[in-house]
Order: sequence, then C-alpha cells, then structure tokens
Amino acid sequence: MTKRLQSKYKIDRRLGVNLWGRAKSPVNRREYGPGQHGQHKGKLTDYGVQLQAKQKIKGYYGNVSEKQLRKYFEEAKRRHGDTSENLIGILETRLDAAVYRLKFAPTVFASRQFINHGHIKVNGKRVNIASYLLKEGDVIEVREKSKDLAIVLEALASTEREVPDYYEVDEKALKGTFLRVPKLADVPYPVQMEPNQVVELYSR
Repeated sequence: MTKRLQSKYKIDRRLGVNLWGRAKSPVNRREYGPGQHGQHKGKLTDYGVQLQAKQKIKGYYGNVSEKQLRKYFEEAKRRHGDTSENLIGILETRLDAAVYRLKFAPTVFASRQFINHGHIKVNGKRVNIASYLLKEGDVIEVREKSKDLAIVLEALASTEREVPDYYEVDEKALKGTFLRVPKLADVPYPVQMEPNQVVELYSR
C-alpha cells in the first residue's frame, strides 16, 4: 500500500467515518479508531466537536493546510452572506476539488498530484497549482497528451460518484465548465459536514 493510501485511510480510521464514501475504506470493516484506545469513544466536548468538524473538512479536501483553511475562513467572513456557506463555496472552487468532481482523478490526493504534474489546463492555459481558485464559467480540461493515462480512465469508469450539477462535463473531450459556486446542500459529501462548527472554532 502506498504512503498516500495509508495516510488517506488513517484519516478515515481516526475520524471514524468513510470520508470519501469509498468501498475500500477500513471504516467499512471497523468503525473505531486505530490503536489500543481506538474502541473507547468518550463524549466530545464542544471544542472537540468543532475540532473534529475542522479535521473532516481539512482531510476531505486532501489535507488542506491550517494556514490555507484559516485564510479561506477570513475570506468567507469578509464576503456577504453565511460564512459557513461561503467557506464551502471557496473550498469547492479549488482546482484540485474541481478535477476530482469532474472525475478526471480518482481521489482528491491524486487530483492534486495530477495538477502538479502539469496535466490540467484552465481556459486553455496550463495550471499546475492545486489551490488555484476557479471563477464561474472557467473551463477545466485534461491536456491532449494526458487523456489516455490510466489514472484518468480509472476515475471516469468509477461508479462510486457522479459529477454534481454545478459542473457541465464533456467526458469524451475530458473538458468541464464550472457553472456556479455551490451551496453546502449541493455538494455530494458522503458524510455530514459541519462548516458552522469550523466557523465557531475560528471565531473563538
């Protein structure tokens, strides 16, 4: 098993949820956390609930750094409307999230690596920064030379998830358009996300 898979599964086990809804998740076999104390679940404090909500969101988006998540929170707070909705909206405009949503990569971790290696173009220009933030109407596509890569074909063939309706996708051309910034209810999370708890944690 690769280190990438091990770290991903470790997140699942630690949080006790199948974070990405994958059939191979170890949580499907054992819901408790790793280690000798994994089966002893105490009641979480308010801070513990907020911290776990933050870890779920950070983990789901490929282990977004603390610095980046706090920056997104500050931006979400600055914008009009509900801060927790804004936070999810910002995370969903990340290029690595978009490549994963469009099924051009099997996982968010693979999506980040795929972008870093220069396989993705946005509006016709190569972009190799996974945290690049998309705007409505942006066109994301796999470079011509990369369209036959096994990672892409594997992701497209997966029946574990569907492309959400805030994207328009042409699977043959391996091209997608980001139509709109989604609300929390629009995002196809396999587990319940609580961005409001993250907002409360950062507002302490």
